[in-house]
Amino acid sequence: MTTRRAFLTGSAALAAGGLVSLPVFAQTVSIGAISVDARLLGPQGWGENAPRIARAMELELARQLAPLRRRGDPTLHVTLQGLWLAASVGGGSPGEGASNDNMDSVAEVVDRGRVLFSREIRSMLLSSSGGAWYRQDVDQRRVAALLENNAQWIKRYLGA
Repeated sequence: MTTRRAFLTGSAALAAGGLVSLPVFAQTVSIGAISVDARLLGPQGWGENAPRIARAMELELARQLAPLRRRGDPTLHVTLQGLWLAASVGGGSPGEGASNDNMDSVAEVVDRGRVLFSREIRSMLLSSSGGAWYRQDVDQRRVAALLENNAQWIKRYLGA
Protein backbone atom coordinates (compact mmCIF):
# COMPACT_ATOMS: atom_id res chain seq x y z
CA MET A 1 0.00 0.00 0.00
CA THR A 2 1.32 3.43 -0.96
CA THR A 3 1.32 5.97 1.81
CA ARG A 4 0.76 9.65 1.30
CA ARG A 5 4.35 10.39 2.39
CA ALA A 6 5.80 7.93 -0.18
CA PHE A 7 3.59 9.39 -2.92
CA LEU A 8 4.59 12.99 -2.12
CA THR A 9 8.28 12.10 -1.87
CA GLY A 10 8.16 10.27 -5.22
CA SER A 11 6.27 13.16 -6.84
CA ALA A 12 8.80 15.68 -5.53
CA ALA A 13 11.70 13.56 -6.86
CA LEU A 14 10.07 13.31 -10.30
CA ALA A 15 9.41 17.04 -10.39
CA ALA A 16 12.97 17.89 -9.35
CA GLY A 17 14.39 15.50 -11.94
CA GLY A 18 12.19 17.04 -14.62
CA LEU A 19 13.28 20.56 -13.73
CA VAL A 20 16.94 19.67 -13.96
CA SER A 21 16.56 18.25 -17.48
CA LEU A 22 14.67 21.21 -18.98
CA PRO A 23 16.65 22.82 -21.81
CA VAL A 24 17.48 26.51 -21.85
CA PHE A 25 15.36 28.01 -24.63
CA ALA A 26 16.76 31.51 -25.02
CA GLN A 27 19.90 33.15 -23.79
CA THR A 28 20.23 36.84 -24.39
CA VAL A 29 22.68 37.57 -27.19
CA SER A 30 24.59 40.85 -27.06
CA ILE A 31 25.09 42.79 -30.28
CA GLY A 32 28.02 44.98 -31.29
CA ALA A 33 26.96 46.25 -34.72
CA ILE A 34 23.90 46.06 -36.94
CA SER A 35 24.00 45.53 -40.69
CA VAL A 36 20.96 45.42 -42.99
CA ASP A 37 21.09 44.25 -46.62
CA ALA A 38 18.10 45.20 -48.79
CA ARG A 39 19.60 44.49 -52.23
CA LEU A 40 17.02 41.78 -52.91
CA LEU A 41 14.21 44.37 -52.67
CA GLY A 42 15.44 46.33 -55.72
CA PRO A 43 14.47 43.72 -58.34
CA GLN A 44 11.12 43.24 -56.57
CA GLY A 45 10.08 46.75 -57.55
CA TRP A 46 11.37 48.79 -54.60
CA GLY A 47 14.22 50.21 -56.72
CA GLU A 48 15.75 53.35 -55.20
CA ASN A 49 13.66 52.90 -52.05
CA ALA A 50 15.54 49.71 -51.05
CA PRO A 51 18.49 51.59 -49.43
CA ARG A 52 16.02 53.83 -47.56
CA ILE A 53 14.18 50.77 -46.27
CA ALA A 54 17.50 49.24 -45.16
CA ARG A 55 18.44 52.42 -43.30
CA ALA A 56 15.00 52.59 -41.64
CA MET A 57 15.37 48.95 -40.53
CA GLU A 58 18.84 49.66 -39.11
CA LEU A 59 17.45 52.58 -37.10
CA GLU A 60 14.49 50.50 -35.85
CA LEU A 61 16.79 47.65 -34.79
CA ALA A 62 19.16 50.09 -33.07
CA ARG A 63 16.21 51.56 -31.16
CA GLN A 64 14.78 48.22 -30.08
CA LEU A 65 18.07 46.46 -29.38
CA ALA A 66 19.75 49.35 -27.51
CA PRO A 67 19.94 47.38 -24.21
CA LEU A 68 21.78 44.53 -26.00
CA ARG A 69 24.40 46.71 -27.70
CA ARG A 70 28.04 46.44 -26.57
CA ARG A 71 31.04 47.56 -28.56
CA GLY A 72 33.11 44.67 -29.91
CA ASP A 73 30.37 42.03 -29.59
CA PRO A 74 29.06 39.95 -32.54
CA THR A 75 27.37 41.64 -35.50
CA LEU A 76 23.68 41.28 -36.33
CA HIS A 77 23.25 40.86 -40.09
CA VAL A 78 19.69 41.16 -41.39
CA THR A 79 18.89 40.36 -45.02
CA LEU A 80 15.54 41.67 -46.22
CA GLN A 81 14.33 39.03 -48.66
CA GLY A 82 10.92 40.35 -49.56
CA LEU A 83 8.45 43.12 -48.87
CA TRP A 84 4.93 42.96 -50.26
CA LEU A 85 2.10 45.42 -49.74
CA ALA A 86 -1.46 44.35 -50.50
CA ALA A 87 -3.10 46.13 -53.43
CA SER A 88 -5.90 47.54 -51.30
CA VAL A 89 -6.04 48.80 -47.73
CA GLY A 90 -8.56 47.46 -45.24
CA GLY A 91 -11.10 44.68 -45.29
CA GLY A 92 -10.43 41.06 -44.55
CA SER A 93 -9.07 39.61 -41.37
CA PRO A 94 -5.64 38.45 -40.19
CA GLY A 95 -4.44 35.33 -41.96
CA GLU A 96 -6.74 35.72 -44.95
CA GLY A 97 -3.87 36.83 -47.13
CA ALA A 98 -5.74 39.07 -49.57
CA SER A 99 -5.32 42.22 -47.50
CA ASN A 100 -2.12 41.43 -45.62
CA ASP A 101 1.25 43.13 -45.95
CA ASN A 102 4.24 40.76 -45.66
CA MET A 103 7.95 41.01 -45.02
CA ASP A 104 10.53 38.22 -45.05
CA SER A 105 13.98 38.53 -43.55
CA VAL A 106 16.86 36.44 -42.26
CA ALA A 107 18.59 37.51 -39.05
CA GLU A 108 22.08 36.20 -38.30
CA VAL A 109 24.43 36.95 -35.45
CA VAL A 110 28.01 36.50 -36.67
CA ASP A 111 31.19 36.58 -34.60
CA ARG A 112 34.50 36.43 -36.49
CA GLY A 113 32.93 34.58 -39.42
CA ARG A 114 31.11 32.04 -37.25
CA VAL A 115 27.30 32.12 -37.30
CA LEU A 116 26.05 32.02 -33.70
CA PHE A 117 22.38 32.43 -34.50
CA SER A 118 20.26 32.32 -37.66
CA ARG A 119 16.52 32.71 -37.99
CA GLU A 120 14.10 33.28 -40.87
CA ILE A 121 11.38 35.74 -39.95
CA ARG A 122 8.07 36.52 -41.67
CA SER A 123 6.07 39.50 -40.52
CA MET A 124 2.45 39.71 -41.61
CA LEU A 125 0.19 42.62 -40.76
CA LEU A 126 -3.17 43.81 -41.98
CA SER A 127 -2.81 46.38 -44.73
CA SER A 128 -4.73 48.79 -42.50
CA SER A 129 -1.80 48.81 -40.04
CA GLY A 130 -0.55 52.01 -41.67
CA GLY A 131 -3.66 53.92 -40.70
CA ALA A 132 -6.31 55.54 -42.85
CA TRP A 133 -6.12 54.67 -46.55
CA TYR A 134 -6.70 58.26 -47.64
CA ARG A 135 -3.54 59.65 -46.03
CA GLN A 136 -0.78 60.52 -48.48
CA ASP A 137 1.86 58.64 -46.49
CA VAL A 138 -0.15 55.46 -45.94
CA ASP A 139 2.33 53.24 -47.83
CA GLN A 140 5.32 54.61 -45.91
CA ARG A 141 3.43 53.97 -42.67
CA ARG A 142 2.63 50.40 -43.75
CA VAL A 143 6.32 49.73 -44.50
CA ALA A 144 7.29 51.30 -41.15
CA ALA A 145 4.78 49.05 -39.36
CA LEU A 146 6.29 45.96 -41.04
CA LEU A 147 9.83 47.05 -40.14
CA GLU A 148 8.83 47.60 -36.51
CA ASN A 149 7.09 44.22 -36.33
CA ASN A 150 10.04 42.41 -37.91
CA ALA A 151 12.48 44.12 -35.53
CA GLN A 152 10.31 43.07 -32.58
CA TRP A 153 10.49 39.44 -33.71
CA ILE A 154 14.27 39.68 -34.07
CA LYS A 155 14.47 41.14 -30.58
CA ARG A 156 12.35 38.32 -29.22
CA TYR A 157 14.44 35.61 -30.91
CA LEU A 158 17.62 37.18 -29.53
CA GLY A 159 16.23 36.63 -26.03
CA ALA A 160 15.60 40.26 -25.12
